[in-house]
Amino acid sequence: MSFTSEVKDELARVMPACPQCEKATLAALVRIEGTLFVSGPARYRVEIATDAPASARLVVRLLHGIYSLKTNLTMRRSVLHKTPNYLIEVPAQPHLADALRDMGVLSAEGGLEMGIKESLVVKPCCAAAYLRGAFLGSGFISNPKSDFHFEITVESEALAEGLVELMARKDITARIMARRSSYMVYLKSGNAITEFLAFTGAHQAALSMEEERVVKSVRNDVNRQINAELANQQKASNAAVEQIYAIRRVVEHYGMEDLPPALQEFIRLRVTYPEASLKELGERATPPLSKSAVYHRVRRLESMAVELDAGE
Repeated sequence: MSFTSEVKDELARVMPACPQCEKATLAALVRIEGTLFVSGPARYRVEIATDAPASARLVVRLLHGIYSLKTNLTMRRSVLHKTPNYLIEVPAQPHLADALRDMGVLSAEGGLEMGIKESLVVKPCCAAAYLRGAFLGSGFISNPKSDFHFEITVESEALAEGLVELMARKDITARIMARRSSYMVYLKSGNAITEFLAFTGAHQAALSMEEERVVKSVRNDVNRQINAELANQQKASNAAVEQIYAIRRVVEHYGMEDLPPALQEFIRLRVTYPEASLKELGERATPPLSKSAVYHRVRRLESMAVELDAGE
């Protein structure tokens, strides 16, 4: 089962916080997954298609329980993907138009409602329920072990803006991307995705996201530290090679015995411990030297080598 399916399965089982929550969830599902057919004045029928069995069961239960509407459920199998698809048909019946207006599918004047009916999402719990239905309808979330990605696809820009506004009430920042004939509401931040899941009631999924975020954070910190240490080691190795070259040039020209005692000591330490850092060389000196004192001797040797190279 994909992570998206796991999230939808968990969201479909969330208990409503108030009597209006289930209506908000159903309204979002019908708005996003439903297709409205008109066969005459105030004569409508609706088809709702979903590939999530948990969503199909929830839609049927809520249509029966809230509005006492008759439904027909058909399971189809995709020839291309060989996955089940569920078609819920709501045939024309006396109270369907009233139910569609109540869910914000139809406006009071009988036209299509493009945004979210405000009365459905007044309470925070109802706003969460509407977002829950929206994700159940067309939500996608990548496996948290890979890159964090979350999206909900809708056909109306006004509906997309409404979903963004509902998330903003909970300080969740979402963005909209226009596609050919639809709009994608998306989240990229792992923290924002976790907050959405927790807000809508998918607490197990939110916990999985948070655990993976911590693992990724620790892994990134370790990788940065290792890369920094490797870079420092490479830098130290390059510096040691340059110092040994300078030592060879200076000793060949002046001879070891004619060099100042301080330089002789550094040369012996560097040749004996070619991979040691300047700090470590200073600790091995007698008496111990500070890193700056050792660095001063390195600079003096390198300067002498540069002068010799320039004189040739």
